[in-house]
Amino acid sequence: MTSDPAIRAVAALDDDLRRGMYAFIRAARRPVTRDEAAAAVGISRKLAAFHLDKLVDAGVLQADYQAAGVRRVGRAPKVYRPADADIHVSLPARRHDLLAEILLDAATSGEPDTQEAIRKAAYDRGHDIGAGERRRARPGRLGAERALTIVAAAMRDHGFEPVRESTDSLRLHTCPFHPMAARAPALVCGLNHAFLSGLLDGLDSPAVTAELAPRGGECCVELHRRA
Repeated sequence: MTSDPAIRAVAALDDDLRRGMYAFIRAARRPVTRDEAAAAVGISRKLAAFHLDKLVDAGVLQADYQAAGVRRVGRAPKVYRPADADIHVSLPARRHDLLAEILLDAATSGEPDTQEAIRKAAYDRGHDIGAGERRRARPGRLGAERALTIVAAAMRDHGFEPVRESTDSLRLHTCPFHPMAARAPALVCGLNHAFLSGLLDGLDSPAVTAELAPRGGECCVELHRRA
């Protein structure tokens, strides 16, 4: 079983009946009962309940009980509505949402220099992530090896595919902002460098530095022990 919620959600929809019920519920724009979902795809109520609850378990639907009103005696019927979540699966991982958030922060910052606004927004976002990792891990004073281990875990969560080439260095084999990086390499590579520099500062890791070191098909930034 995968622990990735997006993959679980997509796997749960790999069934014609479930996709049909999910499409019907989205189109209804209101909570839908099991009877209605069953009728929409032509199956029994019992089988519909099985598939609907699988979609709830996968995070695709939310379940509740119908509000009190004029109805028969007994428990209120269960109703379903789409979960309030965006589901994205990308192989390799892409984080265009993070790129968009950074650019939005830059656009609304009031900084007249566009490049500086983007750099600062990327640095601040990385700093927030690094500070969060420090609060979570509580590592104390960080040496280079421990810092690179923590950074690698954080970067994996953000789609960078980190690889330790040695105990003192970390390469990022994937740029999560591709193919945007191919269209504007100077902009995106500068953004990446600021983002990772901010992360290191938020982690309070002076023993490690981020430097631009472009390689074909990889992220343009390398992290290594500070000389």
